[in-house]
Amino acid sequence: MRPTKETGILTVADVREGRDENVVLFNERQQIFELPGSKAALAGRLREALDRGLPVKAVLNPRRGTLDRVESPSDRELREFEKERILLDRPEKPFKVDLDRIDPTTFNIVDHYLKVPTFKLCSKVIPSYKVAKDIFDFCAAQSCNLPGPYAIAPYCIPFQYVRDGCYARAHKMRQIITDRYGYCCEKVFSFAIPYPNRLALKAGKWGGCCVTWWYHVAPLVRVRIKIKLLSFKLDFVLAMGLSLLARQRLRDGVRHRPELHVDPLLPEPVQEPDHLPVM
Repeated sequence: MRPTKETGILTVADVREGRDENVVLFNERQQIFELPGSKAALAGRLREALDRGLPVKAVLNPRRGTLDRVESPSDRELREFEKERILLDRPEKPFKVDLDRIDPTTFNIVDHYLKVPTFKLCSKVIPSYKVAKDIFDFCAAQSCNLPGPYAIAPYCIPFQYVRDGCYARAHKMRQIITDRYGYCCEKVFSFAIPYPNRLALKAGKWGGCCVTWWYHVAPLVRVRIKIKLLSFKLDFVLAMGLSLLARQRLRDGVRHRPELHVDPLLPEPVQEPDHLPVM
C-alpha cells in the first residue's frame, strides 16, 4: 500500500490559482496536486520557486492528491538532487497532434508521418510483430499484481498504481527493451491542451474510477511489419494490450479534449529514477 504521505525534492512546472482550481504541477510527478485554500503563502512560495527555477522539498498526500507542506531543501539534499538529475543537452520541441485529423492508416508509419530526428540515434528496430508481442508479454508478466517470481527481481512493475509513476514504469520498460532484448526504444510524452490541460481516463481494470494527469509518458518502439516500419506505444496503464494505431492509444488517454501536445521522443529520461515505486 502506498504511504499516505511522501516527501520529495521536486521542481515546479506550474501553479494555477483561480475560481475553478488551485493546483500545482511538478515535473517529477504526473499526478496533479491541490493546494489548501487556506494557505496562500504556500502558493507564493511555489511561484517564487518556479520563477527562480529552484527545487522545493514538498510533502505530498498522493491518496488525496494534495500538497501539505513546502520548504527549502538542505544543501546536502540539493547536491544529491542535482547529481541524480540528468537533463538532455538539446531536447526536441513538442508538437501538436490534432486527433480528429490523424489518418490512422499512416500516422505511425516511421519516416512517412513520424519523421523524428531521435530515430536516427538508433537503428536496431524490432524485426516483427511477434517479437514485439513477446516483449510486451514479458513486461506485463513483471506486474506487481501477479504473484511472481519476477524476472527483474527484486523489483516488480506497479502497473496498477495508475495515479502516478508512469515515468518510472516507462524507464524500467525501456531498460528491459534495450538491455535485455537489445532493440531501440524511445519515450513519448503526452500533454492535453487546451485548458484544463488534463488527461483523464477510467481506471476500472484496477478497481478504481477516474484518474487525471497533467502528462503521461510511455516507451515507444519501432517494429518492422512486412515492408513498413511502424511505431508502437507500449502502454500498460491505459490498456493491457499492444496498440497498432497510435490514434486509438492517444484517444484512450483523452476524455475531455481532442488535442495533445507530444513532447520529443526521448532516447533517455529527463530524470532517471533509481528505483520503482513499489506497492
